[in-house]
Amino acid sequence: MGSSHSKSYRLTEDIRKPTIGTTSLSADEPSTNKRHHHGFDADRDAKKIHSACKGAGTDEKKIIEVLSSRTSDQRQQIKQKYMTLYSKDLEEDLKGDLSGNFEKAVLALLDLPCEYEARQLQKAMKGAGTDESLLIEILCTRNNKEIVNIKDAYKQLFDRDLESDVKSDTSGSLQKILVTVLEATRDETQQVNAELAEQDATELYKAGEGRWGTEELAFNVVLAKRSYSQLRATFQAYEKVCGKDIEESIKSETSGDLEKAYLTLVSCAKDCPGYFATLLHKSMKGGGTDEETLIRILVTRAESDLPAIKEKFQQMYKKSLAEAVRSDTSGDFRKLLLALLH
Repeated sequence: MGSSHSKSYRLTEDIRKPTIGTTSLSADEPSTNKRHHHGFDADRDAKKIHSACKGAGTDEKKIIEVLSSRTSDQRQQIKQKYMTLYSKDLEEDLKGDLSGNFEKAVLALLDLPCEYEARQLQKAMKGAGTDESLLIEILCTRNNKEIVNIKDAYKQLFDRDLESDVKSDTSGSLQKILVTVLEATRDETQQVNAELAEQDATELYKAGEGRWGTEELAFNVVLAKRSYSQLRATFQAYEKVCGKDIEESIKSETSGDLEKAYLTLVSCAKDCPGYFATLLHKSMKGGGTDEETLIRILVTRAESDLPAIKEKFQQMYKKSLAEAVRSDTSGDFRKLLLALLH
């Protein structure tokens, strides 16, 4: 499906091979501090995981120790090394040994974030119904480079075109905004053009409050193409023009998935870590825990804005994210998430 001229591009091609010999000294040191205490050594990590899976019981503690203290690129190297050493796929071996949410979180860590997100998107569209919320959460919160990487990963994993699949799985206004976001052409400069902010604010006012209908195009272009700093200026100008904030207008003029997509784009422009902190809070509030969301956010944001998300969570809910996770999860799953938050 889609463009046949897919980039012949291996997701792992830019991963540096671990340089041999850099860790010869540290290999014998006692590993008292599990976080980057010694130089990274893919060989040693692969062997450690292998020994954790061998025999009767699985040593989950070892698995947590290795995976939670490595970067995503390093975990790719461990996977390659594991294959070289044992001619076996690390994921397959772990799948056989682990179960439940712990297994899901471990497998999520073994993907590059873009691969994991591509799998999540595919899952959201597979089968009878579409999980629009998940499409919105992933596609409306990522920067250009992340979207391009997700599209490439999707092509590579499923040999399908993400944009075509999104088009055939959604319709109407939601489809339009998602396709616009998938173009990955948001301005990412920091300059703010005050005149443009006024102009956009007026356009949005006319399109929305004025005469809502087929006018969501103005919203799509502004919300998907303007830089975050530009959007913040636009939202302030909008409040002046309109006397209420942009979220209020979106809520009164749209509904359902389109409303959700617009509000997600707005809250990411205003405060992306705050958006994810809110989602995490929702995933743990009330009756059950939404483990999928917990895994998705903690794993995919681990190397981008997780520190900012933790800070925001603390501010908003007067307790640390680790405390919330601790009281809402259990067992090895809890241990792994807490190690990631460490």
